[in-house]
Amino acid sequence: MESTGVYWIPAFEILEGHGFEVILVNARYAKNVPGRKTDVNDAGWLRQLHSYGLLRGSFRPEAEIATLRAYMRQRERLTEYAAAHIQHMQKALMEMNLQLHHVVSDITGATSLRIIRSIVAGERDPDVLAAYRDVRCKSLIDTIKAALIGNDREEHVFALTQSLELYDFYKAQIAACDHRLEAAVAALTVRVEGDLAPLAKARIKGKQHNAPSFDVRAALYGVLGTDLTQIHGLGPSLALKLVAECGTDLRAWQSAKHFTSWLCLAPGNKISGGKLLSSRTRRSSSRAAALLRLAAVTIGRSDTALGAFYRRLSSRIGKQKAVTATARKIAVLFYNAIRHGMTYQDRAGSYRCVASRTRRLEKCG
Repeated sequence: MESTGVYWIPAFEILEGHGFEVILVNARYAKNVPGRKTDVNDAGWLRQLHSYGLLRGSFRPEAEIATLRAYMRQRERLTEYAAAHIQHMQKALMEMNLQLHHVVSDITGATSLRIIRSIVAGERDPDVLAAYRDVRCKSLIDTIKAALIGNDREEHVFALTQSLELYDFYKAQIAACDHRLEAAVAALTVRVEGDLAPLAKARIKGKQHNAPSFDVRAALYGVLGTDLTQIHGLGPSLALKLVAECGTDLRAWQSAKHFTSWLCLAPGNKISGGKLLSSRTRRSSSRAAALLRLAAVTIGRSDTALGAFYRRLSSRIGKQKAVTATARKIAVLFYNAIRHGMTYQDRAGSYRCVASRTRRLEKCG
C-alpha cells in the first residue's frame, strides 16, 4: 500500500485488524509508473514491484505506540492553537494601549491572567488592576500601574474577551489530552524485568513550559528502565515525543547507524564509479529528526561535552553541519539507552580537569 496523505490510514487499520500483513510503501520508491498515471495503474505497478521484491516497508510502530503518537500530535496541535490566542490577547491589549507585555515577561503568567480576567470582568482602575501583582513578579506595582493606563473601547474589550475564552478552552482540551496521554503511557509494555533501581535525582529542577501535567520522567522510567533525561538536551517532554515517534524497543533498526540513517542525520554516500559524488545528508520531514535538531541547538550553549562538541564543529565547518552532527550524536545516545540500556555519563568535567592539569604542568616545566 502506498502512503499518500492520510488516505491510507483507514484501509491500513481495517486490513491490519483482520490479520493481514500490510506493507506501507513510500511513494518515492514507487512513483515511476509507466504510461498514464491512474489508481488502477498504481495498484498494478505496486503489485509488480512487490512480486519482484523491490519494495521495502516504511516504519510503522505497533498499536500502543501509534495510539501514544496520535495523542501526542493532537496535544501539539492544541498547544499551537492556544499559542495563537495568546498572540490575539496581546494584540487586543496593545490596541487598548495597555503595555502589559513590557512590564510582565509572560502574559499567561499569574499576574497577567489575573489582570486580564479582571479587565474582562469590567474593572478599569489601574490601582485595582496593579494590586493583582503576584509576589514572584519582578516589576513593582507602580510600574505595572503606569502600563495599565489606556482606552477601553468596546470592540477591543470584546476581542480580548473572546481570545481569553478560546485560550481557556484550549487549555482545558490540553488537560483532557494529558489524561489520555498518561493512560497511554501506563498501557505501554514494560521492557524491563525485575525491580528497578530508584529513580536518580532530576538533572533539571522545575517544570518545563507546556509540559504534560503528569510526571513524564517517572512514567517513562517505569516503562523503559532507563532515565532518558540524563542525556543532555533531552527533557521529559522531548523524550516522550521521541518515544512516541520511534517506539520503546527500536528493534526495527539493527544498529545505531541504521537508526541515524533512517532519521536522515547520517552522511550520504552518493557514489558513482567508485568516486564519492556527495556526502550531504538527505532531506527529511521526520518529526523525530526535527526534535533532535532542536535539542542540538539548545545544547550548543551548555557547558557539557555535547555542547563543546557542537561549538568545536561549529567553528570549523559551520553551524548548520554542527547541528546535524550533534543531533546524530544525541540520536546514537538515545538508541543505545533504549536498545541496550546504556547509561549516559557526561565527561566534560573530567576532560576539563585533565586539560587544566596539563596546562599547569606545561607552565611549570
